[in-house]
Amino acid sequence: MDGQRLDKWLWCARLVKTRPLAVKLIEGGKVRVNGVRTLKASRPLRLGDVITGTAGRRLFVVRVTGGAERRGPAKSVAALYDDLTPAAPKPPPGATAEVERGPRPTKRDRRKLDAFKAERT
Repeated sequence: MDGQRLDKWLWCARLVKTRPLAVKLIEGGKVRVNGVRTLKASRPLRLGDVITGTAGRRLFVVRVTGGAERRGPAKSVAALYDDLTPAAPKPPPGATAEVERGPRPTKRDRRKLDAFKAERT
């Protein structure tokens, strides 16, 4: 690998959907190469570089193991990087990600709620 552009490599490795999105993440300071924030999409990558970044709400940490001239099938990207992303912590037992809600209120329940709200005003 002779120093592929960072934005093109992120796109070829399928870590981002489009090259313009890769450029936006890089220029927004969301991507680091070897622990240093990179603001230029044209920064060349070398074998062994560690890339850390966030795409949406997803963190990725990868080590570059190869380059690609074109974006290929998803099965072929395994040769481009080693995934170093730490495992997401598991939530404690009994905790849920969202607030649990009961079933949808019936017509009778809605009438009771409306009556209750009318009393308060």
